[in-house]
Amino acid sequence: MATPQPQQQIKDTVKAKHQNPMMSTQLHLKIAEIHDNTAVLKNGGLRAVLKTSSVNLHLKSEEEQNAVIFSYQHFLNSLEFPIQIVIRSKKLDLDNYIANLKKIEAKQENRLLKEQTVEYIEYIQKLIEYADIMEKEFFVVIPQNPYRTSQNPNFLKTIIENFNSKDTIAKIKQRKTEFDQLQKQLNQRINVVKSGLENCGLHVDLLNTQQLIELFYETYNPLTARSQKIANINKINIELDSDAKPNPNVAMA
Repeated sequence: MATPQPQQQIKDTVKAKHQNPMMSTQLHLKIAEIHDNTAVLKNGGLRAVLKTSSVNLHLKSEEEQNAVIFSYQHFLNSLEFPIQIVIRSKKLDLDNYIANLKKIEAKQENRLLKEQTVEYIEYIQKLIEYADIMEKEFFVVIPQNPYRTSQNPNFLKTIIENFNSKDTIAKIKQRKTEFDQLQKQLNQRINVVKSGLENCGLHVDLLNTQQLIELFYETYNPLTARSQKIANINKINIELDSDAKPNPNVAMA
C-alpha cells in the first residue's frame, strides 16, 4: 500500500500570498496606499504628516518663553479639527553623512587632509557603534476623513472591520472617487497647521511620498531598516510575476 505523500508546505514568501492571503502583513494595516504625499487609509481617509523642529524653552528669556506659549495656545484654540502629535525616538543614523565624507575623502588630493578625513570617519563610526546615541523627531498628523466615516458608525460593524481589514475592489474604487475632493480639504488643513506652528518659531516640512514610505518602513522594521535602506521610489522598476495571470476584474491600487 502506497504511503500518502505529505502535503507540500507553503513557503513564507511574497509569492505565497496567492495560496495563503492571511500571511500578508498588509492585511492587518489600516494604510492602503501612499501617494501624492498622502497616506490613504482603507476606509478612504487621508493622512498628511508634517515634520517639525523643536524649541528649547530653557534657553530663552522669560518674555520669549511667554511669547512661544501664547503662540502655541492661540494655534490650538484656532483648530477646528483634530491633530495627532507624535514624538519618535530612534537611534542616530549618520549613514548618509558618512557616505558623503567618504566621497570627500576619495576626491581629496592633499595626503594629510585625506588621512585626517579617514581618521574622522573611523571616529564617527566607532562613536555610533559604542555610544547609544538617540535622537528625537517630532511629527504632526493631519486627518481628513470622508463624510460617510464621520457619521456615528454601528459599534458591532466597527469591531468587525477592525478584525477583518482586508481591502476590497469596492473600497478601492470608492477611495479613488473621493481622493481628489478630500485632498483639497486636506491641503487647507495643512496650510492652517503649518502657518500656526511657524508662528511658534518652528520649522515645518510636509513629508513627501518617499519620506512617508521610509517613515512607516523604519517604524515597523527598526532593525532591518538599519542595514536595508529603501531606494528612491522613482528609480524602482516594478516587474510582474510571470506566473501570475492578471485579472481584468481587479483594479490596481
